[in-house]
Parts: sequence; C-alpha cells; structure tokens
Amino acid sequence: MLGIMNPELTLMAVHAHPDDEVLGTGGVFARYAEEGVRTVLVTCTNGEQGDGPGGVKPGESGHDLAEVSRLRLEELRESVTHLAIDHVELLGYPDSGMAGWEANADARVFANVPLEESAGRLAELMERYRPQVVVTYDENGNYGHPDHIQAHRIAVAAAERTGIPRKFYYSAVPRSFLTEMMDHLRGTGVDMGEFEVPEDFGTPDEEITTVVEVSAYFERKIKALKAHASQADTGFTLGLPDEVQRRMLGRETFLRRFSTVPAPDLEDDLFVGLR
Repeated sequence: MLGIMNPELTLMAVHAHPDDEVLGTGGVFARYAEEGVRTVLVTCTNGEQGDGPGGVKPGESGHDLAEVSRLRLEELRESVTHLAIDHVELLGYPDSGMAGWEANADARVFANVPLEESAGRLAELMERYRPQVVVTYDENGNYGHPDHIQAHRIAVAAAERTGIPRKFYYSAVPRSFLTEMMDHLRGTGVDMGEFEVPEDFGTPDEEITTVVEVSAYFERKIKALKAHASQADTGFTLGLPDEVQRRMLGRETFLRRFSTVPAPDLEDDLFVGLR
C-alpha cells in the first residue's frame, strides 16, 4: 500500500543555518540522491549572525546583516549543487545568534517565533513532500545553539502534527569518535593545546542507532564545505590533513528517535524497512 500511495522515497533534513547541511547530512544527501531518493533541505534562518566578508563578526564595524544574509544564501545555492539536493525550502527567519548574544532579545529571530507558527509552516512542507525520513538535531541542538534547538522543536512538532514521517532521526556524533579524532590529530602532529573533549559533548555510543557510510561522497562534501567560504567555523576541517578529513567526513551517524516500520537496533541505512 505504501508503494501505491507514495511511490517516491523522500529524505527531509531540517537545519538551522546555511552551511549546517554539510557536515552531518551532506553525505546522506549525496548518497540518497544518487540512489534515486528525493532530497529536501529545509533551512530555517538566513544566517545573518554569521561572519561577514573578511571574517568580520556581528557587532563589529562593517558587519551588515543584509549583506551577510545575501552572501550566505548564495553560498548555500552552490553547496546544494555539490550535494545534488533536489529541493531547498527557506523559512527565512532572522538568525538568533549564539546563546547570550544581543540578537537573542529580538522578537523576530527564529528562536523567538511562536512554535505554532514556525512548526505550522514546516508541517505544510511535510504535507507537500511527504518525507518518509526526517533528520534534525537533538533536544540540545547538538551543541546548544538557540536556532538548532528551535529547529529540533519545530521538526518534532511538525512530525507529530502530520504523522507523516515513518522514521525520525537526530544527527549525532559518538563521544568515542570525538575522543578518537582528538587522539589521532595529536598523533599526526596537530597542536591541540590543552583542548579536551567535554564529557557532555557528543552522544553516548550506546545511543547511536545508525551509521551510514558516505566515504564515496567525500569530495562532494569538501566542495560543499568550500562553498561556504565566508564561514571559518564551517571550514575548520579544510585545514586538517587529508587523512583526518576523510576519517571525519566518511561516515554520518544518527540517533533514531522513532520508526513506524521494523528496523534493527543498529542499522546502516536511514531507509531500512522502507525499501
């Protein structure tokens, strides 16, 4: 019956800013597009609180919100071509900035928009595209960014309201992988200073349900990262040795929040049970 009612397999990822689509989901976007799955990216904000030309930060002289928004959306358009994303939906909310920033107090920013309104818009997109698989962030937005947390909230609310997604995931990084990468970087001579992985950063390994191999799409992810050239934080991996980049970007991991179809405890495909 599923094949008759909705023959087109669809992946939807709900992200906060232009550039968020690459690190955690760029590989699955490219992989599933190549496999014939329809791919949909929902970007909630225009990224105004990102770096401006020359690395100028919000609040510094020369940081123009409108220009940063224009630049970041232009970069996004290039990024999605490398990842072969079929559809990009821009909700267009103003960027809330990092927790504690002055922008947090603006009633217009994404984190302050009433959930009923923003989740309602996302629900309409779910009704239009009818994705069997939806990916977003965990309850903490993976690292506490207000816009990531709000993207999580609206994705959960829209999924519950529509009942459309058959499988719902949080992007996640296993804690052991973070520790392994720090040790590997030090072993290759990269100066990590006194940095240590915080104990509460990342997802406990036992909670990871899905590991998707995307090493075949490494070059596409690198091109997508380079497309977001204005954002130094996004491109931090580009300065690392090639071997380290490949280890970091060659697989994408997820925590399955729910599935209405049979799925194993540990899977290697977001669409297990759907095809």
